[in-house]
Amino acid sequence: MESKKETPYVIEFDGITKVFNNQLVANDDIHIQIKRGEIHALLGENGAGKSTLMSILFGLIEPTEGQILLNGETIKVRDPNDATRYGIGMVHQHFMLVDVFTGLENIVLGHEDCDKIGFLKYRQAREKLDRLMKTYGLQVDLNRKASQMTVGMQQKVEILKMLYRDAEILIFDEPTAVLTAEEIEDLMKVFKMLQKEGKTILFITHKLNEVQEVADRCTILRRGKVVGTYDRNTLTNEQMAELMVGSKVDFVTAKSESHPGDVVLSIQDLTIRNSLMGKPLVDHLSLDVHEGEIVALLGIDGNGQNELVEAIAGLRKAKSGSIKLNGTEIKKLSIKKRNRLGINHIPSDRHRHGLILDYNVMYNFIQEMPENGTFSRASFLKERDIKDYADEMIQKYDIRSTMGSYTITRTMSGGNQQKVIVGREIERDGDLLLAVQPTRGLDVGAISTIHKEIVKVRDARKAVLLISLELDEVFDLADVIYTIHEGRITGVFDPKKTDYMELGLYMSGASVQEAFQRKEVK
Repeated sequence: MESKKETPYVIEFDGITKVFNNQLVANDDIHIQIKRGEIHALLGENGAGKSTLMSILFGLIEPTEGQILLNGETIKVRDPNDATRYGIGMVHQHFMLVDVFTGLENIVLGHEDCDKIGFLKYRQAREKLDRLMKTYGLQVDLNRKASQMTVGMQQKVEILKMLYRDAEILIFDEPTAVLTAEEIEDLMKVFKMLQKEGKTILFITHKLNEVQEVADRCTILRRGKVVGTYDRNTLTNEQMAELMVGSKVDFVTAKSESHPGDVVLSIQDLTIRNSLMGKPLVDHLSLDVHEGEIVALLGIDGNGQNELVEAIAGLRKAKSGSIKLNGTEIKKLSIKKRNRLGINHIPSDRHRHGLILDYNVMYNFIQEMPENGTFSRASFLKERDIKDYADEMIQKYDIRSTMGSYTITRTMSGGNQQKVIVGREIERDGDLLLAVQPTRGLDVGAISTIHKEIVKVRDARKAVLLISLELDEVFDLADVIYTIHEGRITGVFDPKKTDYMELGLYMSGASVQEAFQRKEVK
């Protein structure tokens, strides 16, 4: 009897094609071989077909053509339950957790082990999870509800969910998009640890440094087709970027010297407390943003920067202090009135505050805009004008979707959803742009485009307040950098006269004297 042929490939995509609505080819004859035990990165522009391909592997989408091989054998992955049985797990870009469930309940959900009476065996589940947490350094408070967890902790719950199901092939879709630098470093360590245990990791990313740090190989997709598969050390970041977008990418945004004018946003002695009246989230904070200026507020995630922006935008109430826009106190005004006065807001949570997911793209483009008469008459929407505008925006910001302006926003990739928000807020007439993580989930080409557009906003004599966890982005865009720690401003810097180390000291709350001494030692 002939023995089964051994193969070094754990997963093979053989001619995978996926066509949506008989017109959009998301995956076009994909052939990729994934080696057993490797860390394999999947790169490409937003809309290149990366998430679609991983969704096919996980059973969320059926391919139009082609087959998947597992250890040399053709398999049918009809749904995530099939994927789980084949040892395939996935952490999605937007986590699939039930907010009101604890970490433990989320992990066992859909994979419950019950006794004869029907009660869940929580003790056995907790024991298994304790072993997994100890093995991989994934410490999580299993009793805490998902809604009370940080983004980093939620991601650990998602990883533990895969490991609890004994997954051997782990898929990560944009795993570092909303993580802090420290959390990203921890995740990269987890990747290497999982690899040592014999796991195979497939991860989608737009951050090229991560590919250089942990990937063994990478496959690059462009417009649904495979450009090629490469060993990590054979490509530079610049070469990877060019292969992704089909042309050279500017990693540094060209901009002229800033010439600040009048104060647009003035925050004085602002204090924000949480609902329990505990330690202030923002503590007697003051800063100004002038016209013709990009001010970056830089801090470790969770130190008050998001709460500050929410207070400016009207999403959160401040306890005391002043928020003025062009000299007008706005602290007690509604969100609608603030928008009318000229505040444009790219929020940190695009699903909760940035989009109406069940609206189509063209309606999402005109949020807060119909009343100005451009897109409405006598309370009736001008459908043709709205569509024409949306089509222009789709072209300008390279937004990819199945049905153009009529695409339901929920069905789009995270990166293309982000482009809708960024394009809408940049193009709206206003005096102040609040840009929170504006390039979250975007590819290198889109990041370059968005950076140029933000600089154009500044050059049009508007004011920009930038909140970003990406130090490279801050240095690329900012004219002034404020550092924040535990809700307090700890320093003000000229980006041309500082460096990552100095900013890191002030972000960590080091005293001025300590920061100066440590910098001198360097």
